[in-house]
Amino acid sequence: MYQRRTININRVVKLLQGAGRSGASIPDLLDQCDIPRQLLDDPDGTIERDTFIKMMLLIMQQTQDEFLGFGQGRKSKPGTFSMMAHAVINCPTLGAAIERGIRFYDLFELSMHSRIERQGDIARLIVKADPRLDFREVIIETSLFVWLRFMSWLVGKAIDPQLVKLDYTDVRNDEEHRFLFDCPIEYSADENAVSFRADFLDLPLVQNELSLSKFLKDSLAQLFDGNIHNVGLPAQIRAIISNEYGNSFPDFTEICGKLNMTPQTLRRRLKEANTSYQEIKDSIRKDASVYYLSKPDLSIDEIALLMGFSEASSFHRAFKKWTGKTPSSFRKEHFGVSH
Repeated sequence: MYQRRTININRVVKLLQGAGRSGASIPDLLDQCDIPRQLLDDPDGTIERDTFIKMMLLIMQQTQDEFLGFGQGRKSKPGTFSMMAHAVINCPTLGAAIERGIRFYDLFELSMHSRIERQGDIARLIVKADPRLDFREVIIETSLFVWLRFMSWLVGKAIDPQLVKLDYTDVRNDEEHRFLFDCPIEYSADENAVSFRADFLDLPLVQNELSLSKFLKDSLAQLFDGNIHNVGLPAQIRAIISNEYGNSFPDFTEICGKLNMTPQTLRRRLKEANTSYQEIKDSIRKDASVYYLSKPDLSIDEIALLMGFSEASSFHRAFKKWTGKTPSSFRKEHFGVSH
């Protein structure tokens, strides 16, 4: 994917206009982000990507709106994207996840609608927006961009767009669009859509509830970075276990069958990745244990049972081996829970 660490000031101005319409203080935002006011008048000006993300987060906080004031009077309360992500994370394939995510946002009476279409080898994500929408171009571009990056994260592979269609004429520097989409762009088209290979829709999700909780802590940064690498073998195994087996662990031969590998080949491949099946299982148990320890309503004994330990003492020994701390001391230190 095309990489860029700075954001053109035109996009910043649009963001501030939406924020101002929702009641945010533009002078306060500029001061908190250390952006000089005269920079807004420089058509070639830029700000750092991290500063742009900081501004978006501040606007969400001030307006209590994940739509950043672009929702034509309709707000998306903070946490809406998180709920959508939780709704799709257990879907079997990317195609199913997209369909569910679209249905989730259809619960809000917005002035726009998305749909996914598959035609032979090509899939298209289409965004239809009311022509009367203020900041319509920004809304369309952002929607296509965020969906594309979120889909890439879900499957652990960069979904490179083949073509972007926009139903309006480009009135800005094309470099702005290249920040969003590194592919041909057709202007004055009959629809707003991004095209990509249809076989991506059949891919299983490699993410789960645990990786989602980590992702949501800095999702804006990850979406803007787009630093999605092909998922390696250990991550594929983690995804198989998390998606198909829950808190139980299949035999090594079952994993071999899922990956269409002989036991000898899989052991060799894992050794090349400096890990083993046992280490992967321990890593999953450790991450799941930490996740459950963050839930104050669960006791240590209950977490031990959830993790498949018949005795709490066995769980204590295993957790101390993984982290160097007992479950209770880890919970108190990291989550402030004393029981």
